[in-house]
Order: sequence, then C-alpha cells, then structure tokens
Amino acid sequence: MASPRHVYIHVPFCARRCSYCDFSIAVRRDVPVADYLDSLAAELSLRFGDERHEVDTIYFGGGTPSRLGGEGLARALGLVTRNFIPVGNAEITAEANPDDMQPDALRAWRTAGINRLSVGAQSFDDRVLTWMHRTHDAVATERAVADARAAGIDNLSLDLIFALPDTLERHFERDVERLLALAPDHVSLYGLTVEPATPLGRWVAAGREQEQPEEGYERDYEAAHRMLTSAGFEHYEVSNYARPGRRARHNSAYWAAVPYVGLGPSAHEFDGTVRRWNARAWSEWSRRLAAAEDPVDGSELLTDENRIAEAVYLGLRSDAGLTLDADEAEFVQPWVEAGWVAIGLDGKLRCTATGWLRLDALAAALTHRRSR
Repeated sequence: MASPRHVYIHVPFCARRCSYCDFSIAVRRDVPVADYLDSLAAELSLRFGDERHEVDTIYFGGGTPSRLGGEGLARALGLVTRNFIPVGNAEITAEANPDDMQPDALRAWRTAGINRLSVGAQSFDDRVLTWMHRTHDAVATERAVADARAAGIDNLSLDLIFALPDTLERHFERDVERLLALAPDHVSLYGLTVEPATPLGRWVAAGREQEQPEEGYERDYEAAHRMLTSAGFEHYEVSNYARPGRRARHNSAYWAAVPYVGLGPSAHEFDGTVRRWNARAWSEWSRRLAAAEDPVDGSELLTDENRIAEAVYLGLRSDAGLTLDADEAEFVQPWVEAGWVAIGLDGKLRCTATGWLRLDALAAALTHRRSR
C-alpha cells in the first residue's frame, strides 16, 4: 500500500439495534472494552508491526464508538496513533450517541486528541426516536451538543434521517429547524431505506408499515436542501452539508478514491488498486486475531470497468464534479435541460440537488457510454 493518509476504525457495539439498522453491530449491555482493545492492538501489530505513517484523518465509526466510554475510546486512539501519527491539524472523528456524551467522557476524548464528533441525532421528535429504537430523546441531543462544546470539541456534525413512513406524522422541517438552532458545523442527511433483515423490514413485510413513496422522499430532500443552504451550509455531497471550512475531510477522502486503512470487524480498506474487508462479525474478527490470524474476509482487484464506474459515480456524488470527455457534452445535454446537472466553466459536470436524487441512474448511463 502507498503510505496511507487516512484511517478508519470500526467499533461494533451498540446498546440496542435501531429499527432500520442493517450494519455490522454487536448489541451488548456490558461492552467488552478490554477485549476489543486487545483485538485492535493485535490487528495493528499483525498487519503493521513497527511501521509508522503520518496521517491527516482518523475516524472511529460503528456501531457506536462512544460506547467504549471516555477511557476506552481514548485508549483505542492511543493504540492507533502508535502506527498512524496525526500531523498538522489532523481531523480525528468519533461517531457518538447523545446519551454517551457525558462531560467526563467528552473531556477524556478531547484530551486524547479527538476534535470532531458525528452525533447520531436522527430526529428531534421523541415519538419518532422511540419508533427508531433510539436510546436518547431530543433533550439529550441538545444537552450533548452543549457539553461537547464546553469540553472543547466544537467541530460537530449532526445526523438526521428523512423519508419516514407517513403513519408517524413526523414534521421533518421542524426537525431541521431544531437542528439549525444547535448551530452545527456539518450535517449528514440519510433517506430511510428498508432492509429485509431489520425490524423495519419485518414491519413492512407484515403490512404494519409502508415505505415512503418517491414523492415524499424528494419532498424531504428538497426541503432540507433549501433550508440548510439558506442558512449558509454548502451542499457539497449528495448526503452532506457543511459550513465553509468544515467539510468532512475523512469522508471526502473516500469520495476522492485515495488509499485508506480499515481496522476492526467489517472494516473496508483500499490501497489504490485492491479493496479488502475484514470478517464482519465481532466474534469472528476477535477470534482470528486471538489466533494470530489475519482477519481479512475478502479482497477485490479493481478492473478497468470498475475504475470507470467508480470515477463516474464518485465524480458525480460531490461538488468536485466529473471531467467530461470531449464528445460527452452532447450526450448529457438532455440532463442539463432537465435541470439535473450543470457544466461549469472548468468543463466539469456537476449534479444539482434535483440531479443528486437521480444519481444512480445518471452514473449508470454515463458509465455504460464510457465502457462501450
């Protein structure tokens, strides 16, 4: 691998599974912090030994990294930085649930070097949070934001989920207003998807819930775009908004297809040519490492066709845009006329907010043309 500048660490533990969640998690009342740290240390030692790399970003995702607690997450960062040394104004992010963001834990994370939190607010309607199986309420999110700033962590991202079933009578714009009142630096918005092997998937299969129709999905997405951009946020990626200078540098590295390291159960990694991924389950990942075995579960060498598809998709999903070939302007002209894309003065093709709603179809059409 070329010397990586970005590191992702997966922490699988959650207090409970959310109704929509299909991620690789391990629900634990009592989190096995010591066992997790031992396994993480073993993976670092097995794969990287005494190597040292300077990095620009470190990201703890999950699951719920904040479930490791103040000392546990601080120790996890300490293990990682033995091999991957943050330099300059490195961005060090942890995903956190509001109920884990207690003042003592926040101070421990800040002392350890964590300077950015991605907070899983998801909604400010307590009825909706209960339906989602979240463990916090709206007041907990507001308190957590205030406590994080008091602890010295002022680079905060808040998540919201949109396109919920109409039966919930959720007022999405009111949620956006309450989010804006907390003045975050970054916002991630995710449309609800129904996965079969989840509580929500079973509810839909049984007829207890109905997926939001396409019109409702577009209504929420466009309302958020209007409200957030009017408040000064840059809509810089299909699901992400930031105040100037506060874009997620770690996630932006994924969208630029640069090499990154992946550690922990189910973590993915890319060296510029090959993708690899670890065993999905916490138990299997930790078992292999206890036996001094590489936890890798698979890998994929990118083909020329893969590279074409990824270049198109990644270019169109952010405002970095996609450089058009000389003969493609005419091909995309119907999209321009429909208001889905625009061609900038730099010759790059960029989706509008409406176009991002059609990202998959646009990327597929242009990939097919380039692959002929």
